[in-house]
Formats: sequence, C-alpha cells, structure tokens
Amino acid sequence: MPASPRDLFDYLDRLGIRHATVTHPALFTVEQSRDLRGKIPGGHTKNLFLKDKKGVLYLVVALEDAAIELKGLHRLLGASGRFSFGSAEQLMQALGVVPGAVTPFAAINDVSGRVTVVLDTAMMTHPVLNYHPLDNTMTTTIARDDLVRFLAATGHPPRFEPVSAGAPERGPPEAGAGGN
Repeated sequence: MPASPRDLFDYLDRLGIRHATVTHPALFTVEQSRDLRGKIPGGHTKNLFLKDKKGVLYLVVALEDAAIELKGLHRLLGASGRFSFGSAEQLMQALGVVPGAVTPFAAINDVSGRVTVVLDTAMMTHPVLNYHPLDNTMTTTIARDDLVRFLAATGHPPRFEPVSAGAPERGPPEAGAGGN
C-alpha cells in the first residue's frame, strides 16, 4: 500500500527535515496551482513522469514555467529513444500516486528503485521548493537541500540536469549553503 501524506510527514520528521503544508482544493494542473502562488513562498514546480523506449522510468522535476524540449531530452539524459509519458497505471505501480499528484515525494513509494529522479538545475537555484505531498489537495514547502537529503534517504539520489531552456549547466549550490 502506498504511503499516505501522514506517512510522508512522519518520514520527513524522522529525517529531521522541516516542512510546512497548506491544504487547498484539489489541483490538477500548473494553471490551477498558480492561484496559490502568492500564498505559498518558494519555487512552484511541475513533474513529468516519463518512460523511454525500453520502459525505463524517469521523474523530471522543474519549475512550473520551465520550457522542456521533450524531443531531445532523451539525449541529455542518456535514455533509450524518445520519451513518452508513463500511463496512470505505471505511475501508480512505480510511485504510488495518481495523475495530478505526481511529486518527488513519491520516491518514498518506489522501494524497488525503478524511477530515476532528475532535478532541473534552474529549479535548484531556489532555496525553497513546493510539491504535493502525495495528494493534490495539499502543497508542502521544503528546503532545496532537504529535498536532496530526502531523495537520497529513499534510495533515489537525484541527477541534476539543465532540462529547461536557459537552465544553468551545474547543479545546486553546495549542500548546507542555504535553504534550511
């Protein structure tokens, strides 16, 4: 059974990771979430659940307004052939969430390590980031460095890649340089 938001919060607490969560009506698109932008500080994000021609799964995480060229993304990430979006069934099997609730926090459910998490370098310039905590009726704010710590603790050390147009080539500032 997939983790619940409460399970996620307990896990973050055990890791000593600070987090704050706001409850709101269900949000299914970036456009819907923009209404919350003024109420919740930090970088607001989108998540793409992708698979390559061999069925290898990727979760690409970027700022909500990021322009991502999907046609060439497979080359940047070293994937086998062009990407397509994973199905709702694959999403539930791999990450334990439904469309609209896709989040890097879902790595907690990928105990077999099937999904490669890719964090856009432009997103990682923000010290504080926002994601759904496995449920699209909430948004959880977390420090950038703590997101990286969380992902590593779940067995998903992230790849830092310039997946959006204009993203810096290098990864985030050194851990501990900000955001706690």
